[in-house]
Amino acid sequence: MSEKKLGRNDPCWCGSQKKYKHCHMEMDEQIDRFRREGHTVPTRQMIKTPEQIEGIRQSSRINIAVLDLVAQKIHEGMTTEEIDKIVYEETTRLGGIPAPLNYEGFPKSVCTSVNNQVCHGIPSEKVVLRSGDIINVDVSTICNGYFSDSSRMFCIGEVSEEAKQLVQVSKECVELGLKEVKPWGFLGDIAQAVSDHAHKNGYTVVREIGGHGVGLAFHEDPWVGYVGRRGTDMLLVPGMVFTIEPMINQGSYHVKLDTHADTAAGQDWIVITSDGKLSSQWEITVAVTEDGAEVLTY
Repeated sequence: MSEKKLGRNDPCWCGSQKKYKHCHMEMDEQIDRFRREGHTVPTRQMIKTPEQIEGIRQSSRINIAVLDLVAQKIHEGMTTEEIDKIVYEETTRLGGIPAPLNYEGFPKSVCTSVNNQVCHGIPSEKVVLRSGDIINVDVSTICNGYFSDSSRMFCIGEVSEEAKQLVQVSKECVELGLKEVKPWGFLGDIAQAVSDHAHKNGYTVVREIGGHGVGLAFHEDPWVGYVGRRGTDMLLVPGMVFTIEPMINQGSYHVKLDTHADTAAGQDWIVITSDGKLSSQWEITVAVTEDGAEVLTY
């Protein structure tokens, strides 16, 4: 670690006003033991305080409520632009701000990724949901400066058994990844649980895009990949907050930008499968606790 070394009686770095020995000293010593063993460890900036996690919880309540409303209203024949309108109006009604809107040029309040779109699908009046479609609705919220992020899959009308199976397995991948979240575990534990289950069912896991830290900004460290081995990658410690959001493909794990999208923004943002086959993704935000994990957003 490059952080300043504190004395036992110095104020803790977290801002709690407690003496270091009564706050994070014991945890920091344990982190340092892992660092000396050669493991990648989180910086202090990746560790949220209880007050910050409470702020993320408040943002998460809006995020969950918005996705619940989408779940009630989504239906065959609606456009993804209508989903965007629902997300914007409900988020702002509840006192939040849609985090995607104008983020690095993204033009809408939500990502709506249909069928072979892996992520960052842009809502449009031209995209009408048809029976047989699967769609990921990815909602992210800012409330009082705190960020939350989650997504859900929806099956529209009569969906093929193959598509239903992909959606179900991708949800199970998140659930199995969540079971691996505990203090003094590793991000690689999550990755192996996810990839093993996907591969066992004949699917692949997108490699270029993964989860991320979240809370004080939309995207923070660490990056969370889903192709790895147990006992590797970054150490998990209490206070870390990140997303679990593996993108599970029906065919190849290769992805590409949709250069044939009908807008410049679409060509810059929309990621599709390289072979045109389906992709599915669920996303939750979790906090590492003293004895496991807390799901903040789903």
